[in-house]
Amino acid sequence: MNLGAFSMSLNVKNLEVSRQFYEKLGFVVFAGGMAQKYLIMKNGNALIGLFQGMFEGNILTFNPGWDENAQNVESFEDVREIQQHLKNEGVDLLSEADSTTSGPASIMLTDPDGNVILLDQHR
Repeated sequence: MNLGAFSMSLNVKNLEVSRQFYEKLGFVVFAGGMAQKYLIMKNGNALIGLFQGMFEGNILTFNPGWDENAQNVESFEDVREIQQHLKNEGVDLLSEADSTTSGPASIMLTDPDGNVILLDQHR
């Protein structure tokens, strides 16, 4: 099962301070904006999302249908297929995609240690 592009979504206290810190580690702004209160930063294939005031805690994020450059990949597993696989495996979901729809959708779950995982399909 391919979950798509991976990134960490970090809940930050001060977006500007965090941007400056990650730039020192070699990350550059890839998407988002200060006015929207989030930045996606990239260093090679590594992606970190910095989000101010949007959610609590940090989130492991996967984007089915995208590569690490937010470009569409030709073949991918739809989030609804992944959702059905997880349900068949007995995984509890925090939120589900409507299985009667197609296109953008997301699901959320937690790992055994309480880490939130978001599968966020944009197409």
